[in-house]
Amino acid sequence: MFVVRPARLKDVDGLQALAKKTGTGLTTLPDHKPSLERKVRNSMAAFSAPDGVTEKRTYLLVLEDLETGTIAGTSALIAGVGLDRPFYSYRLLHLTQVSHDPEMRVDTEMLQLANDFVGATEVATLFLDPDYRIGKLGKLLSKARYLLMAAHANRFADQVISEIRGWVAPDNHSPFWESIGRHFFNMDFKTADEINGRGNSQFIADLMPKFPIYTALLPQEARNVIGKPHDMARPAIRLLEKEGFRFSGAVDIFDGGPTYEVHKRGIWTARKSVAGTLGGTVDGAGHDPLHLAANPDLKNFRVVLTNVVEGSSGLWMPREAASALDLKAGDALRYSPVDRTGKQDDDE
Repeated sequence: MFVVRPARLKDVDGLQALAKKTGTGLTTLPDHKPSLERKVRNSMAAFSAPDGVTEKRTYLLVLEDLETGTIAGTSALIAGVGLDRPFYSYRLLHLTQVSHDPEMRVDTEMLQLANDFVGATEVATLFLDPDYRIGKLGKLLSKARYLLMAAHANRFADQVISEIRGWVAPDNHSPFWESIGRHFFNMDFKTADEINGRGNSQFIADLMPKFPIYTALLPQEARNVIGKPHDMARPAIRLLEKEGFRFSGAVDIFDGGPTYEVHKRGIWTARKSVAGTLGGTVDGAGHDPLHLAANPDLKNFRVVLTNVVEGSSGLWMPREAASALDLKAGDALRYSPVDRTGKQDDDE
């Protein structure tokens, strides 16, 4: 049995082991123990904070293998991005210019440094250990965040975004960085990425050009990767698109990766989730799990893959799942389908 739950200080070593497997580009999961400890402490403070979005708060979740205690993955929600320090991206702008003598039309694309996601909620840090990429664990890890949002909607903004890792060569060469960032920062991509991942984004504001950059002036190699995701990020994009996310027209300033967005009410898993109470449990784990089930209590938030059945006395589930959720009969429960099951779901 696997459970997604809030990160604790005892998970730091497990998180660092995961960080060593991510490669370059996942800035929110740095291979730096002090930074990871700070992230866990900030998450613990977020789960204990009052309702509302008055400051930046990070809710860090981990996927635990209950049989071995292994931390197999992590994901996060960041509420109030940009409320503590600038949250920069490049906005893709399109300019059309027309001449009548001679007759000519020129379509130009520009990159404009922007800070227009202030206050948004970001779904971030999704990473599953390659050894655990089996079954539906990736969906559990990703979708658990949406059940947290559904259960505690007033803690999260209406605008929800996700930054996707941009394309980087196997040797960590970033064509986008080499064509733009290198000229202003005088450091390689890996170093700049690590500094940003540790929370120091002020140097971006100090050194990045404030005027639009015409993409036609960039090398073809760089233009080819604007908005192009990292090869390993494509499964994450498919999950986002099934939830209703779409490309926002903004890209990351380091690697050119795309930013996706959706309105909070448009997230499929949250819309499909149902709140109820646990009526009782049954023996056995059942067949292929069809549902995500959550203990919605903020202080003990937990999510598992299982099967939920509606009965006259409430919702029923396998005893093992209820135990993993730390639920007993009469406790609040929220559940949602794992997958879309038919045309009606696809059309919504």
